[in-house]
Amino acid sequence: MKVPEELSYTKEHEWIRAADNEATIGITDFAQSQLGDIIFLELPEIGDKVVAGESFGEIEAVKTVSELYSPVNGVVTSVNENLEDSPDNINLDSYGTGWILKVKFEDSLESYDLLDNKAYQSLIG
Repeated sequence: MKVPEELSYTKEHEWIRAADNEATIGITDFAQSQLGDIIFLELPEIGDKVVAGESFGEIEAVKTVSELYSPVNGVVTSVNENLEDSPDNINLDSYGTGWILKVKFEDSLESYDLLDNKAYQSLIG
Protein backbone atom coordinates (compact mmCIF):
# COMPACT_ATOMS: atom_id res chain seq x y z
CA MET A 1 0.00 0.00 0.00
CA LYS A 2 1.21 3.48 -0.83
CA VAL A 3 1.37 5.90 2.13
CA PRO A 4 3.10 9.09 0.89
CA GLU A 5 5.24 10.84 3.51
CA GLU A 6 4.12 14.38 2.62
CA LEU A 7 0.46 13.74 3.46
CA SER A 8 -1.47 13.59 6.73
CA TYR A 9 -4.11 10.94 7.42
CA THR A 10 -7.21 10.25 9.49
CA LYS A 11 -8.18 7.10 11.35
CA GLU A 12 -11.15 6.91 8.94
CA HIS A 13 -8.69 6.53 6.00
CA GLU A 14 -8.86 9.98 4.42
CA TRP A 15 -5.70 11.80 3.40
CA ILE A 16 -5.07 15.54 3.38
CA ARG A 17 -2.52 17.67 1.52
CA ALA A 18 -2.40 21.26 2.78
CA ALA A 19 -0.98 24.32 1.04
CA ASP A 20 -1.56 27.66 2.74
CA ASN A 21 -5.08 27.35 4.16
CA GLU A 22 -6.47 25.08 1.44
CA ALA A 23 -6.55 21.32 1.81
CA THR A 24 -6.99 18.69 -0.87
CA ILE A 25 -8.75 15.61 0.54
CA GLY A 26 -9.17 12.06 -0.72
CA ILE A 27 -9.27 8.49 0.51
CA THR A 28 -6.16 6.40 0.98
CA ASP A 29 -4.84 3.62 -1.21
CA PHE A 30 -5.68 1.22 1.63
CA ALA A 31 -9.30 2.46 1.78
CA GLN A 32 -9.88 2.15 -1.96
CA SER A 33 -8.41 -1.38 -1.95
CA GLN A 34 -10.77 -2.40 0.87
CA LEU A 35 -13.80 -0.91 -0.90
CA GLY A 36 -13.16 -2.51 -4.28
CA ASP A 37 -14.50 -1.01 -7.49
CA ILE A 38 -15.90 2.45 -6.76
CA ILE A 39 -19.04 3.24 -8.74
CA PHE A 40 -20.56 6.42 -7.25
CA LEU A 41 -19.89 9.35 -4.91
CA GLU A 42 -22.27 11.67 -3.12
CA LEU A 43 -20.37 14.89 -2.46
CA PRO A 44 -21.07 18.33 -0.99
CA GLU A 45 -21.55 21.48 -3.04
CA ILE A 46 -19.01 24.28 -3.35
CA GLY A 47 -19.64 26.66 -0.45
CA ASP A 48 -20.86 23.92 1.92
CA LYS A 49 -19.29 23.81 5.37
CA VAL A 50 -17.52 20.66 6.58
CA VAL A 51 -16.67 19.76 10.18
CA ALA A 52 -13.69 17.69 11.28
CA GLY A 53 -14.73 14.15 12.11
CA GLU A 54 -18.18 14.52 10.54
CA SER A 55 -19.43 13.01 7.29
CA PHE A 56 -19.37 15.16 4.15
CA GLY A 57 -20.60 12.51 1.73
CA GLU A 58 -20.71 8.89 0.72
CA ILE A 59 -18.66 6.61 -1.48
CA GLU A 60 -20.34 3.62 -3.08
CA ALA A 61 -18.49 0.55 -4.25
CA VAL A 62 -19.78 -2.69 -5.72
CA LYS A 63 -19.59 -4.32 -2.27
CA THR A 64 -20.59 -1.53 0.12
CA VAL A 65 -21.41 2.12 0.83
CA SER A 66 -19.17 4.09 3.22
CA GLU A 67 -19.26 7.56 4.74
CA LEU A 68 -16.55 10.11 3.89
CA TYR A 69 -15.28 12.15 6.85
CA SER A 70 -13.68 15.57 6.84
CA PRO A 71 -10.26 15.85 8.47
CA VAL A 72 -10.69 19.62 9.03
CA ASN A 73 -13.28 22.36 9.60
CA GLY A 74 -13.83 24.61 6.62
CA VAL A 75 -15.68 25.52 3.44
CA VAL A 76 -15.65 23.45 0.24
CA THR A 77 -13.87 25.38 -2.52
CA SER A 78 -13.74 22.67 -5.19
CA VAL A 79 -15.10 19.20 -5.94
CA ASN A 80 -13.42 16.80 -8.35
CA GLU A 81 -16.07 16.82 -11.08
CA ASN A 82 -14.19 14.16 -13.08
CA LEU A 83 -15.31 11.64 -10.47
CA GLU A 84 -18.95 12.02 -11.60
CA ASP A 85 -18.18 10.22 -14.87
CA SER A 86 -15.11 8.29 -13.69
CA PRO A 87 -15.36 7.41 -9.99
CA ASP A 88 -12.86 4.61 -10.68
CA ASN A 89 -10.14 7.31 -10.81
CA ILE A 90 -10.04 6.78 -7.04
CA ASN A 91 -9.14 3.12 -7.58
CA LEU A 92 -6.58 3.99 -10.25
CA ASP A 93 -4.84 6.94 -8.53
CA SER A 94 -6.25 7.72 -5.07
CA TYR A 95 -3.54 10.31 -4.30
CA GLY A 96 -3.59 12.00 -7.72
CA THR A 97 -6.51 12.14 -10.17
CA GLY A 98 -8.71 10.51 -7.51
CA TRP A 99 -8.69 13.49 -5.12
CA ILE A 100 -12.22 14.19 -3.88
CA LEU A 101 -12.52 17.81 -2.74
CA LYS A 102 -10.70 20.94 -1.65
CA VAL A 103 -11.49 22.84 1.52
CA LYS A 104 -10.44 26.25 2.82
CA PHE A 105 -9.76 25.30 6.41
CA GLU A 106 -9.94 27.41 9.54
CA ASP A 107 -7.24 26.35 12.01
CA SER A 108 -3.67 25.10 11.81
CA LEU A 109 -3.35 21.43 10.86
CA GLU A 110 -1.70 20.77 14.22
CA SER A 111 -5.04 21.49 15.92
CA TYR A 112 -6.65 18.46 14.24
CA ASP A 113 -6.32 14.77 15.12
CA LEU A 114 -4.23 13.76 12.10
CA LEU A 115 -1.70 10.97 11.65
CA ASP A 116 1.68 11.14 9.91
CA ASN A 117 2.60 8.39 7.45
CA LYS A 118 4.30 6.21 10.10
CA ALA A 119 1.31 6.36 12.45
CA TYR A 120 -1.05 5.61 9.56
CA GLN A 121 1.06 2.64 8.44
CA SER A 122 0.86 1.30 12.01
CA LEU A 123 -2.93 1.73 11.95
CA ILE A 124 -3.38 -0.31 8.78
CA GLY A 125 -0.81 -2.91 9.85
